[in-house]
Amino acid sequence: MRKVIAEANDISFGAAILLVKDGYKIQRKGWNGKEQYVELATCLSYKNAAGDIINVEHQDIGNQALAFVGTRGVQIVWLASQSDMLANDWRAFR
Repeated sequence: MRKVIAEANDISFGAAILLVKDGYKIQRKGWNGKEQYVELATCLSYKNAAGDIINVEHQDIGNQALAFVGTRGVQIVWLASQSDMLANDWRAFR
């Protein structure tokens, strides 16, 4: 178990991912919207066209994803860009 911290600044994407798995929210220093962040979404499911609720509990990939929380709502299954992955200006907070 990693040490619990209140906040971390100027960290790599790899360090940010480890912290998001521990329940932290993460964001880049340079993002336009200061209220935008990424967090771990769990217990994902969806409703299909027939109205059935499908739980996506796959043994190999689980049912977790990164969610981008922005000023206009939540985007499930956020994908980091190359510049996001190579940046060292990530911060993590509770």
